[in-house]
Amino acid sequence: MSAEALFYHLQHQPLEAMLPGLLMKCLDRDWRVVVQTGSPERCAALDAHLWTFADDAFLPHGTAADGHAEDQPIFLTAAGDNPNRATVRFLVDRAQPPPLAGYERVVYVFDGRDPEAVAEARLRWKEAKEQGFTVTYWQQGENGGWERKA
Repeated sequence: MSAEALFYHLQHQPLEAMLPGLLMKCLDRDWRVVVQTGSPERCAALDAHLWTFADDAFLPHGTAADGHAEDQPIFLTAAGDNPNRATVRFLVDRAQPPPLAGYERVVYVFDGRDPEAVAEARLRWKEAKEQGFTVTYWQQGENGGWERKA
């Protein structure tokens, strides 16, 4: 099985609304995940959000500030590191991808209202295909659900 690159096109809801659901699906499958953000400030904001996004749900995660990175099922970072030995890497907020060899899944989440983010996603799509990833494109529907478009 070849590695997958999945592109999630945000249109109707922000990252904060959809990221917890995708991360929960990863945990349900016992996948270790690293989420790379575009800046340290954004990393801190997502960290805080993932602790409080729902009263009835819990997403175990951490950052470098928490220590014990190798024990975290979900690790948030603004860098290209992978201290928890994740096989799934999320790239959000136009984060610059590190070398992606060794990941089973790479998930690009981009804002469809930002023309620069859309142009960058097209470039990442081309790079992923050149690197041998099986690529899929998912577009956000009005209700927040995902429709596979390619």
